[in-house]
Amino acid sequence: HVVGDTIVDTYSYCGMIGGVTKTPTMSVLFQQKVDYTGGAAIVAKHLNAAGADAIFSTVLGNDALKDFVIDDLEKDGVKVQCIIDNTRPTTNKNVIVAEGHRLLKIDTLDNRSISDRNVLRLKKQIQASPADAVVFSDFRHGIFNRHTIPELTSAIPDGVFRAADSQVASRWGNILEFEDFDLITPNEREARFSLGDQDSVIRPLALELRRRSRCKTLILKLGERGIITYRSDSPIDYRAFFAIDTFVDNVVDAVGAGDALLAYSTLAMVATKNEVIASILGCMAAGVECEIDGNRPVKPETVKEKIHRVETQTQYSYEGH
Repeated sequence: HVVGDTIVDTYSYCGMIGGVTKTPTMSVLFQQKVDYTGGAAIVAKHLNAAGADAIFSTVLGNDALKDFVIDDLEKDGVKVQCIIDNTRPTTNKNVIVAEGHRLLKIDTLDNRSISDRNVLRLKKQIQASPADAVVFSDFRHGIFNRHTIPELTSAIPDGVFRAADSQVASRWGNILEFEDFDLITPNEREARFSLGDQDSVIRPLALELRRRSRCKTLILKLGERGIITYRSDSPIDYRAFFAIDTFVDNVVDAVGAGDALLAYSTLAMVATKNEVIASILGCMAAGVECEIDGNRPVKPETVKEKIHRVETQTQYSYEGH
């Protein structure tokens, strides 16, 4: 059961015309527009593509993009439990792309907190939907904040695996507000912000974040440097943490990599209860997402192909030595 902010990611592909002679204005020729269901919704699509029965709870505006989101999710087999709010738009982020370069992003959104009534409706959905895992996918566009998070967390039934991610690009978010979760997957910037620490090296930073959040497993995303996973807060146990390099061969579009990691690592933890397997599969899925244009669900077949390529490369390297 995924709960979180829906974002429609629009890619407006254009051709370069040049500059306007009278003013320093760039001019582009519109070619085509492609919409992708993103934000927390793509986490649900990743989970469903990987073999889970995904339920998705979100808040949408009463507009055309709402219909696009619902149709797209239902087409992929996700059970949608959307709350329609007439006072806010469906979040849309439109990026202008020309010759492979992102020139400008135009956002249509309302970052105000959702109403108490809608918080209550989400709580009832969380309580009433049977699930092996509940995933809070936070983009700080109204659903999650320091007032709503305790309310929504309290609705998760006992014994259900709890995962959370706070992916914040242009706003503030605090992963430490998700306390006592089974899995959290912040990136380095989010970790440093939540701890108010811009100086520590990665290992002490990750250790302190795990201690403060009281999570069972922390996967700290480090971009092109891969991840570091902490499964214990012991400073002397060499098995308390491990690092995994990135599995990206060629970065095409890194948007959505964290969503793929969250989905596959959560599902792996539920299925195997093994942090190593979950971290590797999460990294593999993130690597696949980085190598395709647009925010699309990662399928197990493509993850298996990447695993096979890595195995082949490793064997080749080993024999070479």
